[in-house]
Amino acid sequence: MIVFEGVTKRYPGGTVAVDNLSLEVPTGEISVFVGPSGCGKTTSLRMINRMIDPTEGRVLLDGRDVREIDPPTLRRGIGYVIQHGGLFPHRRILDNIATVPYLLGWDKKKARDRARELMERVGLDAELADRYPFQLSGGQQQRVGVARALAADPPVLLMDEPFSAVDPVVRASLQEELLRLQAELRKTIVFVTHDIDEAIKLGDRVAVLREGGHLAQHATPAELLASPADDFVRSFLGRDRGFRRLSFLPAKDLLLRDDLVVTESEPAPEGADWVVVVDAERRPLGWRAAWNGRLAGFGTYRVAQDSLRAALDAALLSPCGAAIGLDEEGRVAGVVTRDVLDVALARAAVDAYSEGEGTA
Repeated sequence: MIVFEGVTKRYPGGTVAVDNLSLEVPTGEISVFVGPSGCGKTTSLRMINRMIDPTEGRVLLDGRDVREIDPPTLRRGIGYVIQHGGLFPHRRILDNIATVPYLLGWDKKKARDRARELMERVGLDAELADRYPFQLSGGQQQRVGVARALAADPPVLLMDEPFSAVDPVVRASLQEELLRLQAELRKTIVFVTHDIDEAIKLGDRVAVLREGGHLAQHATPAELLASPADDFVRSFLGRDRGFRRLSFLPAKDLLLRDDLVVTESEPAPEGADWVVVVDAERRPLGWRAAWNGRLAGFGTYRVAQDSLRAALDAALLSPCGAAIGLDEEGRVAGVVTRDVLDVALARAAVDAYSEGEGTA
């Protein structure tokens, strides 16, 4: 566990980067520091591995003040990932990943074997091992940075806006990769971002910081969206926080209709304006209207894994306001009609109001 006890960082001249910060980062969870520029989130992160020392207060790592630990020793036990990867340009990828094991005195074969293992774990092709950083894409470089941070199996991982320099598609892929790795490894991760969507997606807990280094709210993403602490947090979350909150509500209980699923040769059931047409393996081909027979585009969601937000998004992508639910094999499990979605959304709104969101 990492604990901030009344931590303040004041620079010469009087600038206060962090002001009396007190919070706990639970072991084995992802805690995200989020906020606008100048709110002290990166400064707070760097006080954990003593790249910056606090002016007042203490940062405790498993009950021990980090200032009692020799900085190089402390940092070798903490993984650190930054925005552009921070890779050594003159070292091949395999040796970049093996950097910390080399510093810890591992023999070269053991260190490189560990590096190869981690390349596979973070989704990097083995053929990239002998390339240099400039030969990799931005997303690949970030994966190398994550692999290098994990090389010595540190219990703590610090990540300072690691995905902000890549395009949205790669960013989403890296976020999913981090969540997959965390499900396997259960590291204590402190993640810094300015993006509230990223914070809500990744964080088990989210610390919202305001300018001047003040902690505005520290809560789970669901609690944050349901009950913002004040106008600053409410504004930072944005007007669509109700839509974001749907990400924490499962779609698996939505009623599915199978009678609206047909093959290309089958007619629509009596009274149905739209049906989903599937192939012989029950894969979706598109929506078909009763009056013209042409196939229209569609959106899907995974019944067992996805959220109410994903189901709603699938419905918005359809021409009839209904959502196509898929099973774990990608086959059509059924259709969620618009009236079923309306009931689920109304129930979610009532629950949110009872939790305090309706007063926002």
